[in-house]
Amino acid sequence: MFDKVLIPLIKRPLERLAKPLIKRSISANQVTVCAFFLGLLGAFFIALEFYWIGLVAILFNRIGDGVDGAIARSTETSSDAGGYLDIVLDFIFYSAVVFGFAVANPEQNAIAAAFLMWSFMGTGSSFLAFSVMAAKRNIEQLDYGHKSLYFLGGITEGMETVACFVLMCLLPSQFVSLALIFGGLCWVTTATRIYSAYKMLSQKN
Repeated sequence: MFDKVLIPLIKRPLERLAKPLIKRSISANQVTVCAFFLGLLGAFFIALEFYWIGLVAILFNRIGDGVDGAIARSTETSSDAGGYLDIVLDFIFYSAVVFGFAVANPEQNAIAAAFLMWSFMGTGSSFLAFSVMAAKRNIEQLDYGHKSLYFLGGITEGMETVACFVLMCLLPSQFVSLALIFGGLCWVTTATRIYSAYKMLSQKN
């Protein structure tokens, strides 16, 4: 919901962070992979109930997720392979964080964590499946900047997911409530994406 508003605002700061990495010949894909492992490290610390350390790792993961795109754009090295790597590792990271909370307190968190992961399947599949069809029809969506995949919007996008993870780390005792609320919002996003995508794809070229 807020991604297309915030992305232009954080573009320049991300480009400044990318410059010293570019000077050291660090590629976008290298940043993508490093950020991914930082995210997994965050999930690991969450599983151990070191929530503050997990939060720091999550935030570094998200910064890396923005910096890799800035590097790719600045060096004109954007590629389908890089875009594929970025989105796949993002979805694994999102699920890993939720899994970390399930491991931290399985008796209390497991069902809510399973519901949230199920919800991520809805938002992820509705987004990725349409991206494939959009590519076939040469449909572009530039509200989110130049991306490797078509981005269908919704009320639970990247920024909202990160905000939810931050709240979960700050208020781990409220994980169940936060997971159920955010999972419900994810299903609203999924339903609206399915409706708008089906309507768009039903139109003849």
